[in-house]
Amino acid sequence: MIDYLREMCSYPGLYYRLLKVKITIKPKRVNYGEHRDQYLFHFAPEGEAKDKVVVWIHGGGWNSGTPNNFKYVGQFFAKQGYHCISLGYRLSPKHKYPIQIEDVCMAYRKGMEYLEAEGVDCSKIVVTGPSAGGHLSTILCYSQEDQDRYQVDADRMIGCIGVAGPCYFGGELSWTLRTLFGQLFAKGYDWKKGEPYSLMTKNHVPLLLIHSRHDGLVDFEMSEKLYEKAKELGMECELYEVVDKKNTHSVYSAGMFLETRETNQGLNKLFSWMEELS
Repeated sequence: MIDYLREMCSYPGLYYRLLKVKITIKPKRVNYGEHRDQYLFHFAPEGEAKDKVVVWIHGGGWNSGTPNNFKYVGQFFAKQGYHCISLGYRLSPKHKYPIQIEDVCMAYRKGMEYLEAEGVDCSKIVVTGPSAGGHLSTILCYSQEDQDRYQVDADRMIGCIGVAGPCYFGGELSWTLRTLFGQLFAKGYDWKKGEPYSLMTKNHVPLLLIHSRHDGLVDFEMSEKLYEKAKELGMECELYEVVDKKNTHSVYSAGMFLETRETNQGLNKLFSWMEELS
């Protein structure tokens, strides 16, 4: 309860800092479907580009958020020298799962097609996202079933970073997650079909999970269990525990991009890990 209250109290400060962000790198919008949420943004670095492309999937409880709301994240990656594509998807409760992962896969394919047409080297792809985006990121990277169904080629993926993602549904769910799952999944739908833990199959993609034990919305166990399964499968995986004071759900997930690598340990870990990938 204390961590949940700390989460609620963090919102005014986050909104204030968000209002101060200036978007100086204008993204290119690319539609991949007819629905208003079926689009992606491409953020291009202003100088020499690094050798990796970042695919970022936004959070928002599957029922809110668009790439437009998170321009500051795509801009952050671009300012670090990375081409970044930020993927949108149709939202619950109107659109039930698996529409979200279907859209993410469609957007990923469209994003690769677009970047290659622009002459961008897409041989090294890092997929990442916070919260609901962490859930969708890990399914995109590790569910062979969904990759086959939606024709996703994972060969060029060299890393996946899940931040505060609900990846394991076997423990005690918070009231917030029970409510969100009730909106995301149709009545009678088997939740295991949308659980990264159940869907994970072994492949070559290294995994970094970032989570806090003081997350008031998504329990630490949800990343811990996915980490344990990845290790059991013999995969390269690391679980990074957020231990500084910036450890409430929204602050250390999407909120970390409102800071700098010098002031936020989780943010520095994300980039340090990504820089070491080859």
